[in-house]
Amino acid sequence: MRRREFLKSVPPVVLIPQLRFASRLKITAIRIIDLKVIRETGRMEAAWDPGTVTTHRVGGGSAIEIRTDQGLFGIGPAIDESALEAANARLVGMDPFAIEQLAGPLRYYLGRNPRTVSSLEIALWDLIGKAAGQPLYKLWGAAKDRVPAYASMIQLSTPEERVRLALQLKSQGWKAIKLRAHYQTLKEDVRVVEEVRKAVGDDMEIMVDANQAQSFGTWQPGVMWDFRRALETARELEQLNCVWLEEPRLRYAFDELAELNRLVAIPIAGGENNRGVHEYRWMLEQNVFDILQPDIMVADGVTGFREIAALAKAHNRRVIPHHGGGNLGTIAQLHAIASWPHAPWIEILHDPPIAAYTNGFAIMENPPVVDKEGYLNVPQGPGLGVAIDKDLIVS
Repeated sequence: MRRREFLKSVPPVVLIPQLRFASRLKITAIRIIDLKVIRETGRMEAAWDPGTVTTHRVGGGSAIEIRTDQGLFGIGPAIDESALEAANARLVGMDPFAIEQLAGPLRYYLGRNPRTVSSLEIALWDLIGKAAGQPLYKLWGAAKDRVPAYASMIQLSTPEERVRLALQLKSQGWKAIKLRAHYQTLKEDVRVVEEVRKAVGDDMEIMVDANQAQSFGTWQPGVMWDFRRALETARELEQLNCVWLEEPRLRYAFDELAELNRLVAIPIAGGENNRGVHEYRWMLEQNVFDILQPDIMVADGVTGFREIAALAKAHNRRVIPHHGGGNLGTIAQLHAIASWPHAPWIEILHDPPIAAYTNGFAIMENPPVVDKEGYLNVPQGPGLGVAIDKDLIVS
C-alpha cells in the first residue's frame, strides 16, 4: 500500500479533552454546613458501650464544603468548629490536586483528631473527581462497580429478635449479617449465632464481632475476654461456619492475637481503631489478622487508608473496612472498596427500625441503596457521586 493510501485508511486522531478545571483550581474557603434533623427514630444501647443509650435520628449533624475560585466545591463528613480555622490556614490558596503535598501538613497540624484529616481529604478527592468528571472508584482503579453489603448489628437484643431480623434481612436480599458477641457468657454468645444459623441456613453469611479492642488500654465497659475465652469462642464459631471472628482481644495484644490466629481455622479480623501504616505493617508481619479492617475516618485519612490497602495486597490479605461513620465516609469507602480486588464486602451499620442505614444516608439527595441482590451500586456521578440534600441545610 502506498503511503498516501495508507494515511487515508488511518482513522482521524481523537484528541482527549483536557480536564475542565485540572490544576487551575485554587481553594478559597472551607465551611461547615449544619443539617436539619428530619425525625428521631428511637434510643438504643450499643453492644460495645453498655450503659450508654444513644438517640438515633434521620438526617441531622453537619458536613463540610471545600470551595474553589471557579465555583466547584467538594463535600466531606463533619469536622469540629475548633478545627475550621486551622483547616483554612492549611488549605486556602492550595491546589486540591496536590494531595501528596497536603497530606503531611494536614496530619502534622490536625492529626490529633483523625476524623478531621479524613473529612478534609474526602472533600478534596470529591473536588478532584468533579474536576475530572469521573467517580472516585474509576480514578482509583475500578475493580468492580457494585459491592455486596453486610448488615452490621448494633445492639445485643435477644436470640429470638436477632432471628426475626436475620430472616427479614434475608428476605430483602441481604447476603450477610454481623452479630455482636458481647454477652456475659460464652454460652450466650454462641447460642445467638446457633439460632440465627439454624434459621437462615447456609445461604446467608454470618460474621461475629467481639468488640474487645475499643480501648487504647486494658479496660473498657462491658464483658472483657481473656485469651481462653477468645480461643474457645473461635472454635465454636468454626463449627457454625462463620466468616470471621472480629477483635477477640485487646487492640495491641498482637502476640496473643497472632497465637490465636495460628491455633484456629476461622479467619481473625480487626484493626478498625488502629492508626497509621506502621501499625498495620506490624499486624501483617506478625500475622495478627487474616482480614484488615481500617476505617477511612480513623486510619490517617484517605491517603493512609489507601496505603494500608496496598500493603495488605502485597501481603495477600483481604481488606474489609470498618463502617466509615454511616454517611459520606461510608460513600467514600464504597468507592475505595470498588477499586480494590481484595475487598469483598462493605460494612453497613443497619439495625432497623431504630438504627437503619438509611438514617445517615438521608442527608444525601441521591444515596445508593442496598438492592434486592444485597449489593450497593457505586454512585456514577463525579467525585463521591452524591450531593447534600439542599432542603436539609440550615440557612
